[in-house]
Amino acid sequence: MLTRLLGPQRRYLWFWIFTGPFVIGLVVFSYVPLLWSITLSFFDARNTVTPTHFVGFANYLRVLTDPAFIQSLGTFALFAVVVVPATYALSLSLALLVSQLGWGRAFFRSVFFLPTACSYVVAALIWKMSIFSGVRFGLANTVLGWFGAAPVAWLSTTQPPWYWLVIITVRLWLQAGFFLVLFLAGLQRIPRILYEAAAVDGAQPGWQTFRYITFPQLRTTSVAVVLLLVINAFQAFDEFYNLLSSSRGYPPYARPPLVYLYYVALGQGQDLGVGSAGAVVLALIIAVATVMQARWFGLGRKEP
Repeated sequence: MLTRLLGPQRRYLWFWIFTGPFVIGLVVFSYVPLLWSITLSFFDARNTVTPTHFVGFANYLRVLTDPAFIQSLGTFALFAVVVVPATYALSLSLALLVSQLGWGRAFFRSVFFLPTACSYVVAALIWKMSIFSGVRFGLANTVLGWFGAAPVAWLSTTQPPWYWLVIITVRLWLQAGFFLVLFLAGLQRIPRILYEAAAVDGAQPGWQTFRYITFPQLRTTSVAVVLLLVINAFQAFDEFYNLLSSSRGYPPYARPPLVYLYYVALGQGQDLGVGSAGAVVLALIIAVATVMQARWFGLGRKEP
């Protein structure tokens, strides 16, 4: 067995030396918790990770009939409907602008990409305590004051749900730069000869070339970006938890699925069985949604 792993004359020894720690970490911190979470979903696991009472699919039934979980899926739907097209349009627009620069392209690409390295928790706290703090000295209310508008309690539940603006803007700031880089890579793969041929045929630069050349050539990149955006929307947690959890009075539909599962598994009840069942259900929903999107966009289909 050892000879098979290392190969003749130990040719694979350095391969396992470099990849072994990553494989071990992947198994210990990803696969083992995943399998144990699936196991917990079939047991009554309250305040323990070593349950003994098997309940079958009762935890799944409880999750699927819980109105709070259904409302959390509605929260995701509302969040995804806004943030996915907004991030797509913003990142594509910025990529088109940056790609047209004759100088400073690397500088602006780095500037827009830098927020990606920022922690979601830190960004949410900055948005909450500085930009949209709700006091008249906050940055957003200061700008509104220049135009004579009254201060807005951005994270209040007694007024219109302005907290959605706070959540959407922090997510846009954090992830638009990453998808900008993906679009820039896609734009660089478009043959310049297509634009030259279009100019010879009389196509006007701008909307015509974007509609008939640039956008169709970005189809593969667009499919990948949309898939990643939807998955990221399903996994929304930090901004919702850090912006809304410290205040009372928020309705259940202001919590996405991961926040709901956090309160179920690690809240006052600590029902790890129901939380694990909800995590499995959410993972299946993400997998089904991803496959449906891939089939709808024709991912992997050979071009005619």
